[in-house]
Amino acid sequence: MIYGIGNDICDLRRIRESIARHGDRFAQKILSDAEFNVWKARGERWPERGVSYLATRFSAKESFSKAIGLGMRMPMTWKLCEIASLPSGKPTIVLHGSLKEWFESRQLTAHISVSDETDYAASFCVVEVKQPI
Repeated sequence: MIYGIGNDICDLRRIRESIARHGDRFAQKILSDAEFNVWKARGERWPERGVSYLATRFSAKESFSKAIGLGMRMPMTWKLCEIASLPSGKPTIVLHGSLKEWFESRQLTAHISVSDETDYAASFCVVEVKQPI
């Protein structure tokens, strides 16, 4: 059974401007430690891929927060929601701390899709109840 659906679109120019204005601080606010390490490595080698990576993570976390119906309020925080990749490349959501506890207590599961183009990153999230409560 579907619990919630969320989507988001992010303008890469806004992300680029935020990085220029705030540097690593902006990325540190949005990304988990693991995501931050990937962002740094990609950005050092290919600056535009770093921007795209940060934008897709920003967008995916926004769409997830909409799908669970919390927006960006506790227990949903930027750092407790991590967008990782399975070995196949498929994006997956990894939750931490109080957000993980909240999510699991409701017996939820999430599916996330991310995409980016020259100017935009977009994401779509579906959250389901594993079994009716």
